[in-house]
Amino acid sequence: MQGTSVQLKRLWKIGERLGGGGFGQVYAATCDGEDGAIKFVRKLPGAQRELLFVDLGAARNIVPVIDQGETDDAWVIVMPRAEKSLRDLLDEAGGGGIGTGAGVGVLTDIAQALGDLSGRVVHRDLKPENVLLVDGRWCLADFGISRFADATTAPDTRKFAKTPSYAAPEQWRDERATSATDAYAFGVIAYELVTGRRPFAGPDIPDLREQHLHQTPALLQNLPVTLAAMIMECLYKQAEARPAGTDLERRLAGVLVPAPTPGLSRLQAAHHQHVGKRAEDERSASQAVSESERRARLLNAARQNYTGIFGSIRAALSEAAPSAAVPPTVASRDGQWTMRLGEATVRMISPTATSADPWGRPGHPPFDVIAVADISLRIPCNRYGYEGRSHALWYCDALEEGRFGWYELAFMQHPLTARTSSLAPFALGPGPESAGALSSGMDVLQVAWPFTRLTGEDLDEVISRWAGWLADASSPGWSQPGVMPEVEVPQVWRR
Repeated sequence: MQGTSVQLKRLWKIGERLGGGGFGQVYAATCDGEDGAIKFVRKLPGAQRELLFVDLGAARNIVPVIDQGETDDAWVIVMPRAEKSLRDLLDEAGGGGIGTGAGVGVLTDIAQALGDLSGRVVHRDLKPENVLLVDGRWCLADFGISRFADATTAPDTRKFAKTPSYAAPEQWRDERATSATDAYAFGVIAYELVTGRRPFAGPDIPDLREQHLHQTPALLQNLPVTLAAMIMECLYKQAEARPAGTDLERRLAGVLVPAPTPGLSRLQAAHHQHVGKRAEDERSASQAVSESERRARLLNAARQNYTGIFGSIRAALSEAAPSAAVPPTVASRDGQWTMRLGEATVRMISPTATSADPWGRPGHPPFDVIAVADISLRIPCNRYGYEGRSHALWYCDALEEGRFGWYELAFMQHPLTARTSSLAPFALGPGPESAGALSSGMDVLQVAWPFTRLTGEDLDEVISRWAGWLADASSPGWSQPGVMPEVEVPQVWRR
């Protein structure tokens, strides 16, 4: 493209490629002795957002558009040629930051732009590469993923686009960006300007996600407390707690002005301390939200997975004994399925969610149980007080951390105790009793059936086993197992 020309309102000669940004490519350009940067924005869905650049009215410190037009396959914007980017300035500083005075000057220019845009346009990708020095002012550029603040829908909102080192917690959660999202990126830039390092170093994207969502940055030292407090407030996890874009310029104006009285100076210092405490509170709250979201995703996966398991067991048993299946209008009540053969009844129930901390005792198993269900086989109580057996179904990561799946297991009274149960073995959910049975020491309960994964060949074995038990229970004389545990129970679960 170098050496060619493009006719807009004026005729521009295209020079060397300067780089890319947003949707397009940027080249040096000249017209009648005036230097510019010409950007070609491909006509892709959502790309016209780049043209927000053109219609920002009297907003201060926005890189101006000096010409515009279009070609067959691109919109074209011409801007003044910038002297440098804020990234160039940071690189020139050699990793040590640019100092408080210079940093406040740069931040004030950015704050003026954010204040003028507040409530109108959300930039959504504010970073040093998108802050350019034009005519002695630091100006915002590259509005390729921005949107009008009141826009809720569009053909392509670029909702998931972000620069990881500067992305706010709500962007990591794929939530709606607001002016507070730009305030967060402003805080990251401010932190980097005065320290020479970002508040969160990553290095990888999963690390950055964890840090932006769940960690607090190191407290800023050797800075005016008013500046340090403002930066830390911008980095709050909760978007609503961050300073408004319209307030940043005013607060920066007082950074280099000493407090007029000792009392006000002490109050500023106390405010800084409270900001640090609130940042920690925000981190804890954000972590709780993320944990809740994680459990919700796992619960959804558990229910979907259970539907297949439930269907496989029901189909296999119903096919083997079609006359025994209870009519669906009766069997499906309360999300359970029932099958009756003779006096024996097998029943499966739908899974329910567990609490985030279900064990209720110290020293509980370290694995996480997301949902529980059970499968039971019952007969009318016999003369020995025996009514059948039930096995628990847990969706958990009992065997390998982070690897979740449905497992069958069951419990029993310890042989040395005098306690008895009408069901043997029996199902339990995660709680103090099951935690004791799963512990390393001796307890009144113990595991009677080993963790059995409900998938593949293991599921085939589960179906065959319950089909055999149902056949046995349908005949008179079915009774409690003579020996328990009936099979070896290796202690393979995480303890």
